[in-house]
Amino acid sequence: MSEGAHVHSLVVTATRGLVDLVTAELEQLGARSVRSSPAGLRVRGPLAFAYRVCLWSRCASRVILHLRDAVLASVDDLYDLAREIPWEEHLAPSGTLVVDVSAHGEIVTHSRFAAQRVKDAVVDRMRDGFGTRPSVAAQRPDVRIAVHVRGRGCSIGIDLSGEPLHRRGWRVEQGPAPVKETLAAALLVRGGWPELAAAGAPLVDPLCGAGTVVIESAGMAGDLAPGRARPHFGFVRWRGHDRQAWAELLAEADARARAGAERPWPEIVGVDVDGEAIERARRNAARAGVADRIRFERTALAENWSIPPGAGLVATNPPYGARLGDEAATAALYDGLGTVLRERLVGWRASVLVAEDAPLARLGLPLQDAAVVDNGPIPCRMIRAELGGTTQTIELGEEATMFANRLRKNLRRLHPWAARHGVTCYRLYDADIPEFNAAIDRYEDAVHVQEYRAPRSVDPHVAAARMHEIVRAVAAVLEIPPSAIVVKRRRPQRPGQQYTRFAKTGRTRMVREGSLRFEVNLEDYLDTGLFLDHRPLRRMLGELAANRRVLNLFCYTGSLSVAAAAGGATTTSVDLSNTYLDWARRNFGANGIDESKHRFFRGDCREFLADDRGRYDIIVIDPPTHSASKSSESSFDVQHDHVALLRAALAHLAPEGVIFFSTNRSDFALDVAGLPGVVITDLTATSLDPDFRREPPIHRLWRIERAIHSSGPS
Repeated sequence: MSEGAHVHSLVVTATRGLVDLVTAELEQLGARSVRSSPAGLRVRGPLAFAYRVCLWSRCASRVILHLRDAVLASVDDLYDLAREIPWEEHLAPSGTLVVDVSAHGEIVTHSRFAAQRVKDAVVDRMRDGFGTRPSVAAQRPDVRIAVHVRGRGCSIGIDLSGEPLHRRGWRVEQGPAPVKETLAAALLVRGGWPELAAAGAPLVDPLCGAGTVVIESAGMAGDLAPGRARPHFGFVRWRGHDRQAWAELLAEADARARAGAERPWPEIVGVDVDGEAIERARRNAARAGVADRIRFERTALAENWSIPPGAGLVATNPPYGARLGDEAATAALYDGLGTVLRERLVGWRASVLVAEDAPLARLGLPLQDAAVVDNGPIPCRMIRAELGGTTQTIELGEEATMFANRLRKNLRRLHPWAARHGVTCYRLYDADIPEFNAAIDRYEDAVHVQEYRAPRSVDPHVAAARMHEIVRAVAAVLEIPPSAIVVKRRRPQRPGQQYTRFAKTGRTRMVREGSLRFEVNLEDYLDTGLFLDHRPLRRMLGELAANRRVLNLFCYTGSLSVAAAAGGATTTSVDLSNTYLDWARRNFGANGIDESKHRFFRGDCREFLADDRGRYDIIVIDPPTHSASKSSESSFDVQHDHVALLRAALAHLAPEGVIFFSTNRSDFALDVAGLPGVVITDLTATSLDPDFRREPPIHRLWRIERAIHSSGPS
């Protein structure tokens, strides 16, 4: 930085997950010190330094000339703060402005209201001082005012970037759900592309879409200023703009580009099966000035497209959501990408940007780390891997080794019991180590991992990295390919969301439980279709059910009904969901049970009890904690509604019948006083097999039957 130039206070913003990269960029561009603040990264420097960041930063979002900080005691303080700033130094009285506000405050909570108050303050100051006032222009105003409110603190400045810096100026055409240029650059930096490019190593994006990743990689290889093609910056109409300093920076950027063009360039290849996407990518590359530096191929991922000689970097952003079009194709895409990475790019390095819920295990790679980032509204992760081929040994870090040792201990304890009792599906691990916060269930030759949400105190980068370590450790301990591991992130469910759908693959498998067979789907739903913790209850029903009439309320996929029917019962299964009733029928068929002798009723369980005239020897009730289905007019809460539900069920109970009532709600309290005339036995301890014995128990189970001489509920 020039010693004689006036030093300004600047705020440089970055999206989640890129702060460390932007900090490194600022230091490389000449910043002496960089510190974090609620508004962004604080740095000081002359105006030319601010311009240099606008022109050369590949990962920053905005550059703001900081003007004033204050603590707000009232809403009026925001107006007073803005009015005190000498806006005439920045904006002509008859000029144009726009106000952007980020409000997360205690006093100021509404961004639109805050923007209006700041605009009023600027207009009033100008009109009182000069007899005329500026107007608002949403597109390319003379000055874009940036206001950041957090808690009671407020920061005001001028956005020198104008538009977000990811808008380089060359991507006029794009497909659905494009990756931001700043994220593409970050993906490349995290993959080590600047060093690899300097050494002449190649780069491939096998799913290139509109070409963002390969175009950014070419810009890095050729030392092209990422902001050089932008048609506009926020400072060009600002009164404090230093035209000479800006012209000098542009001349320097052009000289560096010419020098870069003279150097040997690495081979860069973009591949995509979509011909229209390839044409868009070619036109974007032409506008960026790198069309002759990238080879584009219209080829399917699985086909034999040409790979440059030597080992380099494969950097890609696999399609998801709108880009993929069909969620059912996601798993197949990741299987195919994993095959290409493991078998055709051995010795390369991979840097991949994926959606947060992507099936990473299907890549079959030992992932090194993950950075949690946002691509617009979509939470994503950047992962890295060294591609050593399919036979490489999975090496675990210290923490992952500790986790793997716990898995081995659990496996030694559970495997003999499971083999002795014909149990092929069981819980292997349930957040035994707080740092590895997941439930892991074995379904014969596949594994289902449910990642519990990490506490807010845990860095999301750390949580993501641990999730990858879980996958690698499970694969190593069970000696299965990572592609056989399905990962889901379990979240506390709002009412009516207990059966959240994750995908639409439709892929199912049959698993055994003793002499029974059940269909499970490990990918599409939060739950798999078989509650493993109810295994003892299924055995109990099978032993009690001979010649009994069994009513299964909230039957889900009918596994309890199957157990009862296999034991000789006639069953009635009730659920609101056609999907689950169809699933239940398939489970009956898989066990050779003639479903014509059994009833399946779609509807609200309480309405069924109100209308049905049947009597039952055994009634099984395992309701959701909450339910607010569109198929039912009334909501259900197990704590609030269980007494009414049980009393209605008792009205259908045969004289010597029994109700089995279960719930997974952790804080549930059975209202014994609300159920007079019955005998209640807590069976929780005996209803849990060794794989689920822990405190607090995963579920509670009660046996409810009429007391002797009782005539029924009052």
